[in-house]
Amino acid sequence: MIKAATVLIAVVAFASAACLAGEQADWPCFRGSTTMAGAAADALPAKLELLWTAEAGSAVESTAAIVGDRVYVGTSAGKLLCLSLADGKPAWEFKASGAVTAAPCVSGGSVYVGDESGVFHALKASTGEPLWKFAAGSKVVSSAAVAGDAVLFGSYDNKLYCLETATGTTRWAFAADAQVHCSPCVAGGLAIIAGCDGKVRMIDVATGKEKAAAAVQSNFSVSPAWCEGHVYVGSLGGEYLAVRCDDGKVVWQVREEGEGGSCYAGAAVRGDAVIFASRSNRVFRLDRATGERRWVFAAKGKVDSSPVIAGESVFFGSVDGTIYGLALKDGSVAWKFEAGSEVTASPAIARGRMVIGTADGAVYCFGGRQGRSR
Repeated sequence: MIKAATVLIAVVAFASAACLAGEQADWPCFRGSTTMAGAAADALPAKLELLWTAEAGSAVESTAAIVGDRVYVGTSAGKLLCLSLADGKPAWEFKASGAVTAAPCVSGGSVYVGDESGVFHALKASTGEPLWKFAAGSKVVSSAAVAGDAVLFGSYDNKLYCLETATGTTRWAFAADAQVHCSPCVAGGLAIIAGCDGKVRMIDVATGKEKAAAAVQSNFSVSPAWCEGHVYVGSLGGEYLAVRCDDGKVVWQVREEGEGGSCYAGAAVRGDAVIFASRSNRVFRLDRATGERRWVFAAKGKVDSSPVIAGESVFFGSVDGTIYGLALKDGSVAWKFEAGSEVTASPAIARGRMVIGTADGAVYCFGGRQGRSR
């Protein structure tokens, strides 16, 4: 069960349109945009069908990027694959130095992604040709975010890096008190991270200096999701927060009760809805202004796959081997697909398609009948 939130301020004004900032037809990075809001620009077809399956050759924990007619996705065997969105056929592949569990970020004709050996790569998006690489002090599972001519990502060496997109030259490196597992959320001139040190930090993108921070009695591994000057994030201790970016004030905080409550999935935010997922098998909707519970759905396994809002549905995978589509309104099951293998990767939704990988190395693409490749 989830307790009602303790509301620390009476009224918080939000504008729905602001949550959609950064949305576009493509899905170029983890969570769809640098705000990490996990909301697709368009709905998926009402009748969602499997269009193609590609075999990656090893487990896929990486969330795909969809840009134009290409899909980019990493594998646990250290490959970055570029596939055709139309039929899943390979266009190119790149062999990294370690497992690629981070989501690739595609921007300005380049692909940016780190690997678990600690190397961060910039590749030419059309061919996979290496452009430059940067060696962090430890593994990189943090997905990158591009802000202008800078690219940001975290590392297990406790640092958040800001590099020049063209050359890989370091602009600054912010030192946290523990590993930076999460992907940075970039909005309003801030890079926002929720760290293993138990802090939600607001860092100036231009200077690398911390401007505000919130601390709780738990650690984080997931990316904060931004909307209208606030971020929403779940902790490893089963606490779910709304934090104001200007001063780091916790606006509301909800604790998940019961066994297994721990958040490894990023929130999805749109309108008055915040969707969280938990290792307690639950996916639930809270009111964005108050933190009050609207509905709870119980899967048959833990949910590390970050949910995505598309139209009036919420999509995610579970380690129970199922990819779910729930009604945003009430959490009822509107669609599901039995993948038969654990799903910890998150959906990428763009151009009328949903792409998601599984632990047995399958990459699935779903869409409508008219989108089927023949």
